[in-house]
Amino acid sequence: MLVSGPNGAGKTNLLEALHVATQGFSPRARSDTQLVRFGAERGRVSISGRRLATAFATDVVLSRTGSRRATFNGSSLRSPEQLRSELQTLVFTPDRLAVVKGGPATRRAYVDRSLGRLFPSRAQTPVEYAAAVGQRNAALRRVQGGTSSREALVPWTEGVVRLGGALVEARREALVLLEQAFAECAGRLGLAAATLSYEGEQPVLAELERRLGQDLERGTTGAGPHLHDVRIEADGRELRGYGSQGEQRIAVLALVLAEAQALAERTGATPLVLLDDVLSELDEQRRLALGELLGARGQTVVTTTSPASLPVAPAQSLAVRPGEVSAE
Repeated sequence: MLVSGPNGAGKTNLLEALHVATQGFSPRARSDTQLVRFGAERGRVSISGRRLATAFATDVVLSRTGSRRATFNGSSLRSPEQLRSELQTLVFTPDRLAVVKGGPATRRAYVDRSLGRLFPSRAQTPVEYAAAVGQRNAALRRVQGGTSSREALVPWTEGVVRLGGALVEARREALVLLEQAFAECAGRLGLAAATLSYEGEQPVLAELERRLGQDLERGTTGAGPHLHDVRIEADGRELRGYGSQGEQRIAVLALVLAEAQALAERTGATPLVLLDDVLSELDEQRRLALGELLGARGQTVVTTTSPASLPVAPAQSLAVRPGEVSAE
């Protein structure tokens, strides 16, 4: 689906609404107040569709003053974000370039979200590991302040080792599922020899015991997957420091498309893919390559200021003007 319209007409808002209706939260707004129309107290997004052979309907209610509420097929959900366990949506927005050009924490978070979608049974592993590190850090500060003993650190250190090992393994498995499709998509889009690699080893008890003095001095755990990184390269160059913005943009786009392919292969259902302003910095050849890539996948929504920006015929074309969406 191609969504076109002038800047400021509401194209990104339409994609944001689709994300809220399928995932229960906005990919860019931190507060529901930013999602509700000016002058209104509440907002609502309702959609219906099919996932494989099964029909579904969702309804999400947003409020300036109350909590967000959601239903799936008429049943109330404890949390709107439970929609993520029912429906899968991937999104590209210009600010996602931070996945490549930003710091390691951004890449770790991206991979952790991906592994949660690829391995739903392990979706809580990053959360459980972060909790263990937080407990160990608190215990370190208690020892530092003289209100606890070093022996009290032992169970938290063992938890960091156990859960850290599980997290590193899950991250590596997720990258294995992504790496071939990532290289293929990036190559089709003109980014040669693109690779993903995990930088970091599983934590071991001996290492944490060896650096205990440093950890006590700083009050933080100084080794483990909360400090690891994912290296994204093209033709032997790390794209964070040696890639142009255009190359970084293609790398992030290739990551989204690679995950969509991996999810389709694992689940049999293609995710909804939302691509916001993805064409503006692609030349004609890369736009054509992207159109061909999208034609082989499931439902994708692409926004652009001009319908002519996409050199292939979309299955559906919508025009967005302030307060209005119409078929082209």
